[in-house]
Amino acid sequence: MRRLIFQEYVTLDLYAADSDGGLDFSSTIAEEADVDNLALLDSVDTMLLGAETYRLFAAFWPTDAAADDPIAPKLNALRKVVVSRTLDNAPWGSDDFALVIRDAVEDVRELKSEEGKDIILWGSISLFHTLLIAGLVDEVQLRVCPVLIGAGKSVFPVSGETRVLELIEARPWANGGALLRYQPAS
Repeated sequence: MRRLIFQEYVTLDLYAADSDGGLDFSSTIAEEADVDNLALLDSVDTMLLGAETYRLFAAFWPTDAAADDPIAPKLNALRKVVVSRTLDNAPWGSDDFALVIRDAVEDVRELKSEEGKDIILWGSISLFHTLLIAGLVDEVQLRVCPVLIGAGKSVFPVSGETRVLELIEARPWANGGALLRYQPAS
C-alpha cells in the first residue's frame, strides 16, 4: 500500500499560517527545505491537495514565475489529485488537469491502495485534519521555522483525542530550522 506523507512548514509554536493566512515565515528555511524536497519528490508520484491549496499551487507552479525553481519540473510532473466538493475541474497550466475527488476519506483510501510511489499532501490543513483523524496519514513531516508568531492556523486538529506519534528523524538545519519526521505509533 502506498504511504500518505503530510508535509508542512510550521513555526516553533506550531502554526501553519499566520492569522491572515500568510506564510512569510517559511522563507527562513526555504533553501535547505528545497534540497530535502528535491530528494522527497523522487519517492512520490502523486500530489494530493485541498481546493484552497490547489488554487495557490496552480497559480504559481505551472507558470513562468516558477520556471527557475529547481522543484518546479518534478512537482509539475506529479499526478495531481484535488479534494473538493465545489470544483468541477482543476487545470494545471499546460499539463494534464488534476483529478478532482469528492470524498476525502474513501477516495484517499482508494488512492492509497493503487500501485505506485508514495503520495504527498502539502498544506491543505483541513484535509490533513480529516485524513489524520481517519487514520490515513502514514508520515508527518514538519519543516520547522525558527520563528514564533503567537497566533494563526494550527497545524494539528483540536479533537480532544490523544494521538501518539513516533519520531523517525530529527535533522537540524544550519539556519536554525529543522526537519522533524513522525509516524503514527504502532
